[in-house]
Amino acid sequence: MDEDRAESTVPSRVSLKSDQSKSDIVNFRSSEEIERGEHILSNWDQSAPPGESSCSQSGSRSGDAEMKPKERSDLQEVIEGHKMSLKRRCEHVTEGTHEAGSGTLLNKIYTELYITEGQSEEVDTQHEVRQLERTSKKNIQDTPIKCQDIFKVSSEQQRHIRVVLTNGVAGVGKTFSVQKFSLDWAEGLENQDISLVLPLSCRELNLIRDEQHSLLSLLHVFHPTLQKIRAEDLTVWKLLFIFDGLDESRFSLGFNKHQLISDVTQVSSVDVVLVNLIQGNLLPSALIWITSRPAAAHQIPPSCVDRITEVRGFTDSQKEEYFRRRFSDEDLSKRIISHIKASRSLHIMCLIPVFCWITAIVLEDMMTRDQRGELPQTLTDLYSHFLRVQIKRKKQKYGGKQRPEELAEADKELLLKLGRLAFEHLEKGNIMFYSEDLERCGLDVSEVSVYSGVCTEIFKREIYCFVHLSIQEFLAAVYMFHCYTRKDTAVINQFLKYFKPNPFSGFVGLFNNDPVTSLDDFLRRALMKSLKSENGHLDLFVRFLHGLSLESNQRILGGLLDQRNSHPETIQKVLNNLKEVNSGEFSPDRSINIFHCLMEMKDQSVHQEIQEFLKSGEKSKRELSAIHCSALAYLLQMSEEVLDELNLRQYNTSDEGRRRLIPAVRNCRKAELSDSFLSMSHWEVVASAMTSNPSHLRELSLSWNENLADAVKLLSSAMMHPNCRLETLRLSDCWLSEISCDSLASALRSSPSHLRVLDLSYNKLKDPAVKLLCGALQDPLCELETLRSVRDDPVLSQV
Repeated sequence: MDEDRAESTVPSRVSLKSDQSKSDIVNFRSSEEIERGEHILSNWDQSAPPGESSCSQSGSRSGDAEMKPKERSDLQEVIEGHKMSLKRRCEHVTEGTHEAGSGTLLNKIYTELYITEGQSEEVDTQHEVRQLERTSKKNIQDTPIKCQDIFKVSSEQQRHIRVVLTNGVAGVGKTFSVQKFSLDWAEGLENQDISLVLPLSCRELNLIRDEQHSLLSLLHVFHPTLQKIRAEDLTVWKLLFIFDGLDESRFSLGFNKHQLISDVTQVSSVDVVLVNLIQGNLLPSALIWITSRPAAAHQIPPSCVDRITEVRGFTDSQKEEYFRRRFSDEDLSKRIISHIKASRSLHIMCLIPVFCWITAIVLEDMMTRDQRGELPQTLTDLYSHFLRVQIKRKKQKYGGKQRPEELAEADKELLLKLGRLAFEHLEKGNIMFYSEDLERCGLDVSEVSVYSGVCTEIFKREIYCFVHLSIQEFLAAVYMFHCYTRKDTAVINQFLKYFKPNPFSGFVGLFNNDPVTSLDDFLRRALMKSLKSENGHLDLFVRFLHGLSLESNQRILGGLLDQRNSHPETIQKVLNNLKEVNSGEFSPDRSINIFHCLMEMKDQSVHQEIQEFLKSGEKSKRELSAIHCSALAYLLQMSEEVLDELNLRQYNTSDEGRRRLIPAVRNCRKAELSDSFLSMSHWEVVASAMTSNPSHLRELSLSWNENLADAVKLLSSAMMHPNCRLETLRLSDCWLSEISCDSLASALRSSPSHLRVLDLSYNKLKDPAVKLLCGALQDPLCELETLRSVRDDPVLSQV
């Protein structure tokens, strides 16, 4: 189910050309949408104007009593016409593609999504696959909230919710939730206290970003059935504006400095109108619902938001319901569900509805024909088969003389052009493209439409995107691997030019101008570049690159990639490189991707060895390599059971290995990190463990660590986070400075503070630092029960 590919409400004739008048758009849309062949819905209360039941919150409308019966009837018909238009717009959806005739009734395939109130952590800019991996074990932790109830509060809460911000990774179901909410309202099933539900896709708003509008004219453009609505109607009705896809907006929302607007007829730039509406300067009683991917949600100031919700996709039972709904063949759905459960990678990714759609397409194709070979176990397997299915469907639809296993030269050329588009924009962080972007890669707009299951038209001849970010990452990897096999040094050098290895990383001599000498050399450099990324935007791309090095996946793609470099000796070198990488300078979260690359290459040895290690329970006896520690950190972090204690010194491994174990802190109650020589990237992981939802960490020991000034500041800030439940903090013999003590003092004064035990022994604190701590200890908000202080400091000891 591709939630971020809702059917466009802007007609194909809308153009970005500046010389097209607004009236052309309005008139065209009016003639298309007002014309309808169904009866107008008759569930409106004929005795009152639309929305009157909710008008008491906003006051009575001036002159309402004098409204003529004809005017009242006309407005009722306009509202009902809007409901009918919205119903037609939302009742059919497409999964992954916008091919003509591919629509399905939303109510037939819609599966309830898991939505929670609140946000998992602070702004999460990590790769969305990493976010999914963390989310996958939280579905049993929180109380869900139904999509239809996001503006409702319990009687105990005693608060008014005006603005709701809904977060969720790409493809997780945000837009489908908006469509379901809108459809239920239009059909008279839910939220009938709302007079008008007004969806405004941020993708569509991009089309008029350079124009001047009032709020009223915006509604006329995007909801032309409402052209008879007057300004005074908007001020007294209960309205809900839905801004779907904030992350795709090309507006610069300036909440600090902007023109103040309070009149719905006042004309200004579109971004200014939106900011005033969200802030409540325009229509202060109107409800606002904003959906966004997590990394873009920070554009809305917290002061403007009354409720944050998070769409987390499907729970395990909801995944199964999706496949049962999709396939009438019960046996087929059971086999698909069984296979997904057997593969951890597939099972985690199936949190996303659109990934369920991709998986369903591949497994249905493989299970309903004379299957040869094993079903896909890795992401590269699955996406290779998915592309193969799209090629086959294209042949069936448009014809082709070549045999099914062969790839026509024209298809190969087109897919590689799509791969170039995918790669160039992955580097830039773009997920949407315009016609000129396609043309720059040698693509004709009409060519792209034949692969609508891969690259989707959002608006006819206007904006394009891949069905999901992971499809873009896979095609980018296909293109880059092709460039390597064809020795396209210009592209390869451009990709690797920003990578200059650290002398301590084990890559001495591989500088920018050194030519790539072999497949293992190329993959090693690509991996190291991805590890340097702060947000991991190349993580999945590099996983795919490694998976594509296998001859089995190259064979699935039917000649799209050359198979000249996948000799067993070369593959073994790649595997050895992955197992020997020194990633001490990189984030431990990034290092876990090395383990995933091994899994994409179907090397199960490390995984099996760690499973045996966990079963044996002999932590101190068996020596663990760095890659073992990455695998162990991943498995401990993903375990449903919370670890009682993570003590880095209990593991027989190197300092590099111990540092790679740090991500497991997120799933333990007590962490012993004394004398660990950790960098800031490691302390950031610890801070995220303290602020996660839920946070399991109760005791943290950092004794005998020097140079902790920045770390203590970071961790003190984490202690003030509402999710933090830390009760014991040990900082013995850490050479704490006055600045560090100031940070700790702030944490002790925070409310609520769960810290009960603080160990500061063997720190030679100077008088200013002692005074700061004394002041915090005497604060009424301080709940500390036990303080271990400097042995010869009578002042602090007596407080």
